[in-house]
Amino acid sequence: MTVPDSKVTSLIWGTLDHTIITGHEDGAITQWDLRTGKSIETVKDHQGSINDMQKNRQGTMFVTASKDKTAKLFDVDDLSVHKVYVTERPVNSASLSPIYDHVVLGGGQDAMDVTTTAAQAGKFDARFFHVIFEEEFARVKGHFGPINSLAFHPDGESFSTGGEDGFIRVQSFDPSYKEFKFDY
Repeated sequence: MTVPDSKVTSLIWGTLDHTIITGHEDGAITQWDLRTGKSIETVKDHQGSINDMQKNRQGTMFVTASKDKTAKLFDVDDLSVHKVYVTERPVNSASLSPIYDHVVLGGGQDAMDVTTTAAQAGKFDARFFHVIFEEEFARVKGHFGPINSLAFHPDGESFSTGGEDGFIRVQSFDPSYKEFKFDY
């Protein structure tokens, strides 16, 4: 398959592994039919490069992370946007909890600007949002550079981050995280 317009920056498998979904440097997302090698659908819901895409446990939704300072929740089949999570800094990675309605985002200011900024100002926290309500409810500090990658453990009891600072951090959740309930 040849991608004609914009460089592919991330990729996931689609439904029943009959399709591939690609994220692009220009903010586009394209669904490809593997049998024909043709594009099925393209949407352009991001204004900046897509840095990461990760599916939920059921494989029905995926979250994107973009330089446009947002992460968005998409439907795998029709590429419709269901939710938007907004930050003040580029988002490099996003992951959906396998057991809770939570999404965690990581990023921070561009790496070339890090040496001139204190860690607090760089916003290098892992930020937790409620998937449905789109509200931030927690932050975890630890990196002193942008977070480039993050993922929930498959059991949902912890998550890990990898940063521009050269560190990998594995964070286990304490009981208060597991007992937290959103007020509806």
